[in-house]
Amino acid sequence: MTGDHALPVRVPTPRHYLMCPPRHFAVEYSINPWMDPDQPVDAELAMRQWTTLRDTYRELGHTVDEVPPQPGLPDMVFAANSGTVVDGRVLGSRFRAPERAAEAEHFRRWFVENGFRDVTMPRQINEAEGDFVWTGRVLLAGTGFRTDPGAHAEAQEALGVPAVSLQLVDERYYHLDTALFVLSGDTAGAGPVDAGAGGGAGAEVDAGVAASGARVADSGARVAAPGGRVAGSGAGGGAGVGSRAQIAYYPEAFSAGSRRVLRRLFPDAVIATKADAECFGLNGISDGRHVVLPIEATGLAERLTARGYEVRFVDISELRKAGGGPKCCTLEIRK
Repeated sequence: MTGDHALPVRVPTPRHYLMCPPRHFAVEYSINPWMDPDQPVDAELAMRQWTTLRDTYRELGHTVDEVPPQPGLPDMVFAANSGTVVDGRVLGSRFRAPERAAEAEHFRRWFVENGFRDVTMPRQINEAEGDFVWTGRVLLAGTGFRTDPGAHAEAQEALGVPAVSLQLVDERYYHLDTALFVLSGDTAGAGPVDAGAGGGAGAEVDAGVAASGARVADSGARVAAPGGRVAGSGAGGGAGVGSRAQIAYYPEAFSAGSRRVLRRLFPDAVIATKADAECFGLNGISDGRHVVLPIEATGLAERLTARGYEVRFVDISELRKAGGGPKCCTLEIRK
């Protein structure tokens, strides 16, 4: 109980993840503010931390497949940047940094060899789930440092889902998945947000766009939107049929207009602090009940526990030296 109110009942949903062991992990170049080639990296420790993350997913009942790592591609461990999968459709990646460009083909090959027939490789620069976050009803699409704005419309066309553009403004949070993640996704039957003086979710998006300059990839799309364990809640179960997505995000990572859009779409979001963001707490993974976070994200964990989530901590200190956390290592396969 929290005060006089019961915590929400949250049900985990089994997930299917794709990961890549950090067998060749190193920091040999700098393509984000977190990377320092002069700082020592313990590759064996990185492998142990990655293994713990993978095993945590399996302990929670999720399926994990692995892509073989390739020599000369030290960032291949960050599998989230290599594809976006919604309803079995795959949109591959095209990296901005030439050091990572070859990763895209290795992941494309994995999808083809594992039975995926609807695989599209992008023309625009697109760093996949690094900048594309699926809520269950809308694709939140980041831009500002890596993914081209034009890739948002390309993703909408390839995946057949509405995309809403969000502008990142802090280079430390160079991908959307370092500043925002989904705690529980939209489920069937979720109604539109009350837009106040009329209008559904599409009206909310249009209003946010008009106010801010944040862009919807297709203005005709109508977007529905939401109205180690930390001392656990004891709550079982899920947000229930017809529930709207809930996210956590760090507002200061976004432009003023994008912040207004997020407030309109997700009025009940968990708001993260600077401390949460700096330890990659927003690079978390949630199955709707269990949330996997870096061990330093204690403040965020307390707020999530108060919302009925159960937190599992993992140590990603070595992987963070390359600017990655739990989500960066994890590509979700949605069939």
